[in-house]
Amino acid sequence: MASGSGHATSEYSSAEYISHHLTNWTFGYLPGEGWTVAETAEQASAMGFNAIHLDSMLWSIGLGILFCTLFWLVAKRATAGVPGKFQAFVELIVEFVDNNVKDSYHGTSKLIAPLALTIFVWIFLMNLMDLVPIDYIPVLAQKIGEAMGYDPHHVYMKIVPSTDPNITLGMSFSVFALIIYYSIKEKGIGGFIGELTLHPFSASNPIAKILLIPVNFILEFVTLIAKPISLGLRLFGNMYAGELIFILIALMPFWIQWALSVPWAIFHILVITLQAFVFMMLTIVYLSLASQTDH
Repeated sequence: MASGSGHATSEYSSAEYISHHLTNWTFGYLPGEGWTVAETAEQASAMGFNAIHLDSMLWSIGLGILFCTLFWLVAKRATAGVPGKFQAFVELIVEFVDNNVKDSYHGTSKLIAPLALTIFVWIFLMNLMDLVPIDYIPVLAQKIGEAMGYDPHHVYMKIVPSTDPNITLGMSFSVFALIIYYSIKEKGIGGFIGELTLHPFSASNPIAKILLIPVNFILEFVTLIAKPISLGLRLFGNMYAGELIFILIALMPFWIQWALSVPWAIFHILVITLQAFVFMMLTIVYLSLASQTDH
């Protein structure tokens, strides 16, 4: 949401403000300086793949632990009688996810329902951080950094993990690994290779079938690799755009901020829920397709 604390650029220009809010707290190997925390976006970029976004890891893992803890407590204290409000809410989520798995997944794995529940709730919680006023936690991080002797202008804290492509692609490639696993498990290595090389074009003539193998492989491989990339980038793109709109609203005068941020935040509640649901449903569908053996 918008900052809610006067004009957001009292200490920064508009470009500096946007850049600061879109820069991750990054630790990595900086050529010439060794392993260190990046002080600027340029240093973070120079680290390349030898870097980790500390804020994304902190918030994603923390929210994952929160989710697991809350659901574990509900399961531990569940009663057979009239459930409490929170237990009823959790049961509603579990039943909702379970119904979608039953309708969309046609395999026999017992992993899919817990996986779908984890994906939906975890991504929803990460997306939900986008509704926290954008200046509150970053400013708090700057004050803590300043108290520890750091330049507050070089203290970064992004609190929405799903606006980090490393997080969204990391989750999507984990799903991709499961797709490969279930494809080989259900069809065997030969069946999996045959699916990549003998479809969608086939021929009864052996020579024509061999000639079609490279064409089929290119088409099927592109289709296969596009699944995790589109899955991760779809979530990242939607959440990043939402965060950017909140940042742009925060650049406006205080009275306009609330006139725009409140309606956008209300609409964004639908967006964050829908994005978690879409990621979950596509995961279920992809794993269901990977488990089919009727080709």
